[in-house]
Formats: sequence, C-alpha cells, structure tokens
Amino acid sequence: MTPFLPAEIRVQFPGSQDKVYLNIAETTLIPVSSADAARAYVEHALMGTGDKTAHRASVERCREGLAELLGSHPDEVAITKNVSEALNLFASSLPWKAGDNVVFCPELEHPNNVFLWYNLRKLKGIDVRTIEPRDGHIPVDAFAAAIDARTALVTVPHVSFSPGFVTDVRAIAVAAHAQHALLLVDAAQSIGAIECDVSRLGIDALAVAAQKHLLGVYGFAYLYVRRSIAESLIPAHVARYGMDLGVDAGETARNRGEHLPYAPGARRFDLGNYNYLGARVAETSLALIRSIGVRRIQQHLQALAARLVEGLRDLNLPVAGGPPGPHLGHIVAVGHSGGGHHDTADDPAMNDLYRYLTSHDVHLSIRKGVLRMSLGLYNTVADIDRTLELTREWATQLPGTPTARSTRLDSAIEARSPGR
Repeated sequence: MTPFLPAEIRVQFPGSQDKVYLNIAETTLIPVSSADAARAYVEHALMGTGDKTAHRASVERCREGLAELLGSHPDEVAITKNVSEALNLFASSLPWKAGDNVVFCPELEHPNNVFLWYNLRKLKGIDVRTIEPRDGHIPVDAFAAAIDARTALVTVPHVSFSPGFVTDVRAIAVAAHAQHALLLVDAAQSIGAIECDVSRLGIDALAVAAQKHLLGVYGFAYLYVRRSIAESLIPAHVARYGMDLGVDAGETARNRGEHLPYAPGARRFDLGNYNYLGARVAETSLALIRSIGVRRIQQHLQALAARLVEGLRDLNLPVAGGPPGPHLGHIVAVGHSGGGHHDTADDPAMNDLYRYLTSHDVHLSIRKGVLRMSLGLYNTVADIDRTLELTREWATQLPGTPTARSTRLDSAIEARSPGR
C-alpha cells in the first residue's frame, strides 16, 4: 500500500499548484475550506452580523480538536496567541526557588524558548544549565547527566526548527521524571505532522501554534498542561476567561470578594478575548486533519522526506543527519547545521543553491546555516522530484566557465563529511 496521501487532498491547497512549497516550517498554506471560513467571519464583521457566542463555541471546538490530537482532555488545553506566549505563561507560573535549575539545549531551540530562561534567572535566581547538541541531535545521555534533585524543568523541541530532527521525547521524560522534574515541549514543528500522545510520551506541558502543521494562521495557539500540574499552579497572568464563574455568567462578570475562582486545568491560563478569526480557520483546518488522520499524514511526510534525502545524497550534497532514520520527520536540511545566520549559510554553495531553487519557484528557507526544506500534507512526489531535478541542474550546469562549475561542485561535495 502506498504511504502517500491521495492527490485530491492537494486540490484543497491552490497555493501548491503554481510552485513547490517546501516551507511549512515557517508557515503553512491554508486549505480552501479554511479560507472560506475566514471570509465568512470577515463578512459578518463587515455587516455587523457576527455572533460572539458562536465565536466562543468555535474556540471550544478548537480546544477539543487539539485535545483529541494530543490524547488529552479539553480542560488541559489553554488558548493563547502564539508559542512564545504559551511558553511564558507556563514558565512564569511555576513556583521557582532560587537555586532551582532548568536544563535545555539553546542551539536547537527557537530563540523564544531561550530568552525566557535567562529572564527567569534575572527574576527568580534560577540556574540555567545548557547542553550542547550532538551532530544536530538532542543528546539524551547529556541531558540525563545534567538533571539533578534541583532540576525543576527540562525543555526540548519535539522537532527542532533547524536542522529539524525528531527528539526522543520519551527518553528525556524518563530522565526528567526520575528526578521529579517537569518536561515542557516546544511542539511548534510537530503537532499535525507527527503523532504525539502526551501521556505515552510523558509530556507535562506543551506549546504549539496553528500556523504550521495545524494549517492555520498567525495569532492562534495552544498550551497543554497536565491537569494535576495545572491545578497546582497559580497563573502569573489572569483575566476573565481564566476564571470559573459558572456557565451562565457573562463575559464581564466577576465574583464578589478577593477569592479567585481559577478555571479547571489549563483553562486558567486563558486570558482575554480570543483571536476569533484565527479560531474559525483553526477549527476548519483541524476538521480536515482529523478526517485524514495524523498517522497517515506522518507516513506521507516521512516517505516524501526519505525520497528527498536519498535523492540529495545521490547528488553528494551534505544532508544533515545522513540517511533516513528515526530522526527524520518532515524537515530535510542541507548544509552545516549551526553555521550562518537566519537567512544565509556560511557555505557559498548552499547560498547559491538556495538562490537557484527560489528563482525556479521552490519555496524554502535557511535557518542556522542550512537549507531547510519542510514538507506539508499538500506536497507530492512530483514536488520532490522537481526539487531534485532543479538541484541536479544546479550541480551540473555550466555557469560561465569550467572553473566556476568545478569550484561550486567541489564546495558542495567537500561539505559532506563521511557518515553524515
């Protein structure tokens, strides 16, 4: 049986028709059905016919849909604006004591899962313990060695934003829980692309936004917190929707006196009005994802990624991580991980290949020195083969002189070290 999704799914994504879009790790294409939902919302806003009760019901359906993907209860899901806010809401609500420590790998984290820990060091006097990556991977043994009785929290990406390897989250959870530390996961690059059962993996808290594999737009995100943990915390930030005033209480209601009736579970981390437009898009896209099934989506993406990796390696290009393996999800990285800047690589050949591909309508990005090709459910075998065809043209065409051609090929081939 083919691992690939049926071609008709691609029809839902007109943005995939005129280009090869390999940039879901930055932001997704949204489906037609979700665009229609957004238009309907805007039309109601234009005409003054919007229904806020219906908008809030849409938010609740998003909460329920995300909980289903995680194997959790809706009360364990808070609604936020983005991953950064979700991470900060959770981290700032933990009962830190001076001398407690957090363990993480800054080089494999998005910067917004780095800044907050150094800020908490200033605010709370915590110890920040950093771990070096190992060939682009989260090193489980190094994490385990750094965790001790004063470790309050360990945080890792489920899939790193660059080079995009899948973390052995369960092994990290075992190491953290052995010392009674919590595990916080940045799942920005994984939910909707990779199965993630929070109970099976041992995840205590998780943040994810809608604009990647959840096929949504910026400004709508989620914070999962295990109920027993959430209900032990006093939120650092509070607002009306984080309070439980009863189902019949209005949105401007408040209780009398000084008691704060925190909402159950992670709902206490909800704040003020939601991004209702984002919710309409997110709800519709979640329905599409659930109709397909994350397991099928994961099989599709990993099969496409393996095809791309093998083709690039056949061209002697330096594919991060080497041949397909357990580390491979939906991101394929080419070049030296850790070099360069946000949008450039240190290797001139990689910058040259990036320019060549983008000039031929292949959309990708550069992160931490590597070309990052990230696959969505709308991508097909034809997209992979077109990318490989263009890469082969780039590697073999004569750009002006034989010397220039030789220099470019030598740069790419030399960059690929044995075993990578």
